[in-house]
Amino acid sequence: MKTLYLMRHAKSSWSFDELSDQERPLNDRGRDDAPRMGQALAARRIRLDRLVSSPAVRAMSTAVLVARELKLPSSSIVVEPTIYQADVATLLAVIRAQPDAAQSVLLTGHNPTITDVANQLSPSPLHGEMPTAAVLCLHFQTDKWADVKPANAEFYFYDYPKNI
Repeated sequence: MKTLYLMRHAKSSWSFDELSDQERPLNDRGRDDAPRMGQALAARRIRLDRLVSSPAVRAMSTAVLVARELKLPSSSIVVEPTIYQADVATLLAVIRAQPDAAQSVLLTGHNPTITDVANQLSPSPLHGEMPTAAVLCLHFQTDKWADVKPANAEFYFYDYPKNI
């Protein structure tokens, strides 16, 4: 079985006009919500084999804060450049390209694609978009990431900061 955690990056700041979109940092709420979601994952006794993130500062910061709460070194985060500005097909390809040795993967990405992929893979589609720092967890009845698809998906949980 494979377990996938899809996480939308935490709330970012729009206060720095001189920064590119990819360089935008987390705002205060985002810096609070990301570790809160990491704590919620830790409370569920989540063990990640792999944490994959977009290279955008807001996504990487989210991944680092979550990893810290899960007692994972930030060096364990894999930066995947194609997640930034990915369409659904690209994000699905990233998921399906994960090494089969990894049983559980958390992917930190961006809307609208992260929500679209969540809705495409989940047997329980979301109502509306994933809020910032939300996490959807799905189990897949397969031994190969390449075989991840809606037909072998099981909904496990969906959580977000306002729910905690």
